[in-house]
Amino acid sequence: MGKKLKDLTLKDNFIFGAVMAEEENCRKLLELITEIPIQKVNVSREKSIVYHPEYKGVRLDVYAKDEKNTCYDVEMQVVRRSALGKRARFYRSQMDMEMLLKGRSYTELPDSYVIFICDFDPFERGYYRYSFKNLCNENQFKELGDGCSCIFLNTVGNRPEFVPESLVRFLQYLHADLQESEKDFHDPFIEQLQRTVKNVKKSREMEERYMIFEEMLRDEKAEGKAEGKADAVIGLLREKGSVSALLREQIYSQKDLDILQDWISLAAKADSVQEFREKIQK
Repeated sequence: MGKKLKDLTLKDNFIFGAVMAEEENCRKLLELITEIPIQKVNVSREKSIVYHPEYKGVRLDVYAKDEKNTCYDVEMQVVRRSALGKRARFYRSQMDMEMLLKGRSYTELPDSYVIFICDFDPFERGYYRYSFKNLCNENQFKELGDGCSCIFLNTVGNRPEFVPESLVRFLQYLHADLQESEKDFHDPFIEQLQRTVKNVKKSREMEERYMIFEEMLRDEKAEGKAEGKADAVIGLLREKGSVSALLREQIYSQKDLDILQDWISLAAKADSVQEFREKIQK
């Protein structure tokens, strides 16, 4: 059973998405992270929770554009995952493809930022912020000019000399547990975020949305378990012969975990793929 809405903090994906759906919160955060003045942002609410077949799971992030049409994709990362750089590459390609599908030429592609806010140090160097652009290997002062930037924030940094104090305070607030996150950080932006978090938790509509989100996560977890068991069945059968496309489809379409567990036993004991197929048809 997941946490209740009242027990969440800003670093929980649902609260983060709900708080940043308020465009002034999002604008100030992006300005804080990039240190570039931003007059206005438009947050795409319909993209805040989406199911991605490529990841076979729920992805919750904040997608926004500013007055210059610069695109921002911001995601919380509470659990350390492998290949963060390649995840950033995929997110960036998704933004680019969306622009090109609208009939634009390459020259019209807007600048883009992929931003991961990590509750851990992604590169183990102690920086609160790691910023990346494509640079020439032979001349580090020469940028490729592709308009792509990737930023990783680190809530557990220890080298504050490279970023504004306000960003350090924000990241410390983000890392805090529930009780500590409600204290006074003596920062107007954090006070604004704390008020929004309280409003989200009081909202009946947000309570209902959170219940739906939790259900999506439970379904995702069950789907992953079923797929893992189906993989085990297929793996055992391949040791005994060729597995037809029809049989593979039948195995992967089965979502009952108990049945799949029985099929694992059957696959292990069967002398052939044919014997397994006959037994599951009974």
